[in-house]
Amino acid sequence: MENKVLTVGIIGMGIGKYHADAVMRTENARLTWICDVDEGVLAKMQENYQAPHACTDYREMLEDPDLDCVIIGTPDQLHKQMTEDALAAGKHVLCEKPLALTREDIEAIVAAAKKSDKKFMVGQVCRYTPGFVKAKELIDAGEIGELTFIESEYAHDYEKILTGIHSWRQDPLRYGVVGGGCHAVDLLRWIAGNPELIEAFGTHKTFKDITVIDDTHIAIMRFPNDVIGKVFCSISCRRDYTMRSVFYGTKGTIITDNTSPELTLFQMNEEGVSIPTKIPVEVNNHNMFGEFAEFYDIIVNDKPVGTNAMEGANTIAACLAIVESANTNMPVIPQYFD
Repeated sequence: MENKVLTVGIIGMGIGKYHADAVMRTENARLTWICDVDEGVLAKMQENYQAPHACTDYREMLEDPDLDCVIIGTPDQLHKQMTEDALAAGKHVLCEKPLALTREDIEAIVAAAKKSDKKFMVGQVCRYTPGFVKAKELIDAGEIGELTFIESEYAHDYEKILTGIHSWRQDPLRYGVVGGGCHAVDLLRWIAGNPELIEAFGTHKTFKDITVIDDTHIAIMRFPNDVIGKVFCSISCRRDYTMRSVFYGTKGTIITDNTSPELTLFQMNEEGVSIPTKIPVEVNNHNMFGEFAEFYDIIVNDKPVGTNAMEGANTIAACLAIVESANTNMPVIPQYFD
């Protein structure tokens, strides 16, 4: 079925425009519907992408029997209802991260995905970032031996994207480490598995008049196989955006991020000296094309979903444990979904 033409609808044309670009680049995919509550944005996007159909109420697109799948790129608080409705309408779903902000919403999404015979995928796009993909490839090949310590950071200054139409980011449930830091948490889960114990600290010193929640977190984690790790997340940092990540092993180290054209691999030579090797990687920190290409392959060839509802759920379970630990000043054992 590799030549099947997949019809796609996108809800939310903020981050959705990047998904639209990915769909347009995919040979056997057609963007047939777009949806946004802002009529001005909707008109502009329809002109840009020449989508045959546009609506301000996503339920209108779900009534189209010829629509195969839906990409949900709306604020996190809306994911639950839209996911339930799309799956109930018989559509495959790619939902942006974070899956949801509360355990209740996550449980509902997981239940809907299990009940449906359609594919459900969470947009954990860092799993498609070339530098991170290469790092995992090297780690899995044993190039740095056994993992000992791993760390990732999500440093992103949100000051200009917390007001106006983006004010939904100020929801008291949307901690930075949940909404954005879930990228770093998911990356480490992808590399080392579910953290078993988390101790975290938070601070709220920069965005005092903008948000009501901590804008910076640091979390120390214990992973399976005696691996330890750290996640740093700041949505108020005064610097350029980065997800710098480092993976230490018994035989070497990998330093990479999502904004640099090379990865550094340190390995020991015959004299026992650590030698760095620069490995070129593509700079593509929002590789929606790679993500959608996999989603297309999963649907048309009936393959299992790697970033399924449970994966998205357990990334947020770890994020919620970070928030709980920071708020209680106590270590927390994450409560994963099963």
